[in-house]
Amino acid sequence: MSRSERRAFAFLVLAVLLAAIIGYLLSPVRAHGASYPPQAERYRRDLVRSARFVFGMGAPIAVLAAQVHQESAWRPTARSAYASGLAQFTPDTVKTMARMYPAELGSEQPLDPRWALLALCRYDARLLGMFTGASPADRWAFALAAYNGGPGWIIRDRAKAKAQGLDHQAWFGQVEAANSGRALQFYRENRDYPRRILLRHQPLYLSWGPGVSVEGVL
Repeated sequence: MSRSERRAFAFLVLAVLLAAIIGYLLSPVRAHGASYPPQAERYRRDLVRSARFVFGMGAPIAVLAAQVHQESAWRPTARSAYASGLAQFTPDTVKTMARMYPAELGSEQPLDPRWALLALCRYDARLLGMFTGASPADRWAFALAAYNGGPGWIIRDRAKAKAQGLDHQAWFGQVEAANSGRALQFYRENRDYPRRILLRHQPLYLSWGPGVSVEGVL
């Protein structure tokens, strides 16, 4: 190999390496130095389809994907002491969703990814319908906190916040600071849940579809 050929080969190798590095850095799987699990791509189409079916073409796909990330890290066989599946539904919630949407969900199948993703979208939409909010981000935070700990607690927390002179329509720094009697361990977990989804995980999935802006709520 001549000197000019070696030089050309070296430039070619360098170009390939640079292209690989740039591709990695600009990959939609990466955001702010973090990434979502590779297996998430396997269920991306099903989530988008379910989200648009329930919420319309402007569905907040990034929020819903971030919620699945938080619940199960996209493992359809994930189990905890009380819940299972991609959406980590409890047995009672599984029964409720199957009963409320028999035509869409059919029998109870929390370990089936398509069933779980559609049920998650339906349950979120139902919870959103229960709460108003000072902003879309606040309203989503109420719904997410209710998904995690039950809507009854959030309703009581809003009443407690109002009684304390806080803004019961705002979650961040307001209702999230009010505890209507929950054990400290569960209270902290519940308050962390909306923040992890909206602030930490949501940015990872903005390449999938729209999210909910948290600008101005913190």
